[in-house]
Amino acid sequence: MPHTYCSSLYHCVFSTRERGKIIAPDIQGRLWAYMGGIARGLQIKALEVGGMYDHAHLLLSLPSTMAVATAMREIKSSSSQWMHENCNLSSFAWQEGYGAFSIGSAQIEAAAAYIANQTEHHRKRDFHSEFLAMLNKQGIAYDPRYVWG
Repeated sequence: MPHTYCSSLYHCVFSTRERGKIIAPDIQGRLWAYMGGIARGLQIKALEVGGMYDHAHLLLSLPSTMAVATAMREIKSSSSQWMHENCNLSSFAWQEGYGAFSIGSAQIEAAAAYIANQTEHHRKRDFHSEFLAMLNKQGIAYDPRYVWG
């Protein structure tokens, strides 16, 4: 649409089903690259993609016509299918939900560095603690009984 300008930047985070430690180090790079490709195919700018054996982080710039829920549904379902077909992991699945935290353009560099340095970061904090800290930092109310449901 002409004359429409939008900055929709999101740091998205989601885990494997039941936080299973199933994304082996030799698969991670290929999976992150594939997820970036899915994003590009949807006209999403994947500014950084990374994660660990039990979760993924994506820094995305969404087009003005796309809801974050649509982006998450497409990226998660396509990457899950890729894991089934290319990594012989027929039981692989992502958790049902996700975290999507809006950021400003001034935060892009810091968010990208955070995602790129997941291995170092997780020497000090596990995913469970990391995700709860993200919710708290954003002031998002949650019931601990249902965060991992």
